[in-house]
Amino acid sequence: MKQKPHYQKKSIRRRWAAVLFSLVIAVMAVCPAVPILAEEPAGSGPSNGEGTMSVPEELGQLYAVSAVLLDGDSGRILFEKNGHEVRPMASTTKIMTCILALETLDEDTAVTVSEYAASQPKVHLGMRAGEEYRLGDLLYSLMLESHNDSAVAVAEAAGGSVEGFAEMMNKKAREIGCEDTCFLTPNGLDAEKDVDGEKKVHSTTAVDLARIMRYCTMESPAKERFREITGTKDYAFSAAGRSFSCYNHNAFLSMMEGAFSGKTGFTGDAGYCYVGALEKDGKTFIVALLACGWPNNKSYKWSDTKKLMGYGLENYQYREIYKAPELKPVPVLNGIPESGELTDTAEIGLVEVKEEGSRWELLMKEGEEVKIEQTLEESLEAPVTAGQTVGRIVYSLNGEMVASSEIRTAGRVEAVSLSWCISKIIDNFLLNF
Repeated sequence: MKQKPHYQKKSIRRRWAAVLFSLVIAVMAVCPAVPILAEEPAGSGPSNGEGTMSVPEELGQLYAVSAVLLDGDSGRILFEKNGHEVRPMASTTKIMTCILALETLDEDTAVTVSEYAASQPKVHLGMRAGEEYRLGDLLYSLMLESHNDSAVAVAEAAGGSVEGFAEMMNKKAREIGCEDTCFLTPNGLDAEKDVDGEKKVHSTTAVDLARIMRYCTMESPAKERFREITGTKDYAFSAAGRSFSCYNHNAFLSMMEGAFSGKTGFTGDAGYCYVGALEKDGKTFIVALLACGWPNNKSYKWSDTKKLMGYGLENYQYREIYKAPELKPVPVLNGIPESGELTDTAEIGLVEVKEEGSRWELLMKEGEEVKIEQTLEESLEAPVTAGQTVGRIVYSLNGEMVASSEIRTAGRVEAVSLSWCISKIIDNFLLNF
């Protein structure tokens, strides 16, 4: 057989090199990454389709102008009636006074009574200016008997003045997400103040009040002590040469099994108010009521609280909401494929990482379904590092996010380089001869 001339061999090699180089250029072509959205159908929830919460038949006759039932574990609002309506809250204010005192002062702190503290109206302990009291004793006076003079004395000890303490109260309210609350006093007496030409009123909403109670009983570093004080039936102490006895006016503590904390309140503007907490069957519920009747309707708040707590216990059960996603490898543009072949496409595997603070078990009632939305890059651009965030999965219930996780790369993919291209061209060239 006649051999090809040497110059023809060189020509063939050049043609092969040109073909291989064209393939390299194609591999290195850049395509834009486009986000895609995958969504599961939403189930029915407690919304009436107009952005407001539907009213269960058994909760249609509440006395309170504003009422909220809140899941103490997740902070989710399970039911509300005018929950975001701003109203005065009377002595339910004192839950914030108590928790701030516990967080900022030692209970053995000596509190000296000012003229202003001693001048507070009934209900009061009967302090006299210049007397000295132990802070821990005053907290029982504050929370069991709702003494107004004790509230001011505690506020002055913790904040330097009532105004300074009110700033602390409002700051804490903002920190825990209560944007519709305005504290002017530590005891909850009706008050208003002109600030830069704007009238400020001592007020909150049922939603904010429930959230403050959740903070006091579930989140604060002083939550255990708060629970202990507010759950005490009676307390006696001596100070300034006198003896004092305090009895808890939160009658709900003995009305339902599992009730463990709460605070009553009343003023002429606020009406009867209440905020309370209950734990039973592994569930924690918080109820907040504002304007729940005026004299002679003192018992309305107990009726509403029992109705709301009973509704929560009967209708809500814990359900697992997690669903493992199907994560397929994503193409990596301009990346070196695992096979090392020029004609193959580089891909990267994905893993799911659950985000901190997510709740994968929720109190839900029949008919409620979690909506799952996934966003993910259609392709990635090399180089890709391990653990790179490329997407997210969001779980929401009735429009509120309850859990989420990140989608990250499971490994790394290097970018195609000139040296790699040259080595592959040479390898492919040699394989053909």
